[in-house]
Amino acid sequence: MAAASSPAHGLDAATLDSLRQWQGRTETLADEITAAPLRGLAATLDRDDPAPAAGTELPPLAHWLYFLPQHRQGELGPDGHARRGRFLPPVPLPRRMWAGGRLHWHRPLRVGDSVQRTSRIESVTHKAGRTGDLVFVLVRHELRAGGELALAEEHDIVYRAAPRPSDPVPPPQAAEAGAPWQREIVPDDVLLFRYSALTFNGHRIHYDRRYVTEAEGYPGLVVHGPLIATLLVDLVRRERPQSRVKSFSFKALRPTFDLHPFRVNGQPGADGKSVALWASDHEGWLTMQAEATLA
Repeated sequence: MAAASSPAHGLDAATLDSLRQWQGRTETLADEITAAPLRGLAATLDRDDPAPAAGTELPPLAHWLYFLPQHRQGELGPDGHARRGRFLPPVPLPRRMWAGGRLHWHRPLRVGDSVQRTSRIESVTHKAGRTGDLVFVLVRHELRAGGELALAEEHDIVYRAAPRPSDPVPPPQAAEAGAPWQREIVPDDVLLFRYSALTFNGHRIHYDRRYVTEAEGYPGLVVHGPLIATLLVDLVRRERPQSRVKSFSFKALRPTFDLHPFRVNGQPGADGKSVALWASDHEGWLTMQAEATLA
């Protein structure tokens, strides 16, 4: 069954009212923090970390390797995601992306922890943009271990209309150059495949070149937003290995494709506790902006 398409003249009031009925919906899942995904993440990030064992502290953003979507094959939509209308609302727009998020750690998660994640849809909002309809879904996740809050996360999801040849192209923003912390990343097919596998992410824009170019109109495979965010946090870990990330926020500004290398950058604050982070593409355009606070 093909994904629903948006009406020719935008989403109507009845559809928007129906989508807003998803506000307040909750979902609770349980998982155990195991070592194997952490070994895979370290290899994917090109790190030579000690082998994780019981009690090893989870690095920041590694919780995205757990509570993975495990829908049956017959429950997947044409884009490789689970069909909409279960926990997330059935937004009838074909392009979906992880647009950003805000995270605050209250205590570390460790290998061996049994963790419960409660998710709640905080809001569903609509905006008519220059390129058509946009629907924003804000989801709040709370992860608890032993009944104690370990991590609170706000997750921004945006749904967009299909591209049209006449759509205006948003002007890019130049990234700051000369950061004291820099690392070049080559986003080849293998890197994208490994991260998709680690997160059990079936979204075809990250591995199916024919689908992403023909069905969604992108020039190449899309580098996962969460992968770029993880690489930004990993830059902090490389430069400040003794510090612990207490909070992290990020916003995706421009897609990154597998066609060229890109760069992750960091500028530590004078206070020694804050770090400005950003990703830039091969042309020097800003693709993701982020900030970390260190404990």
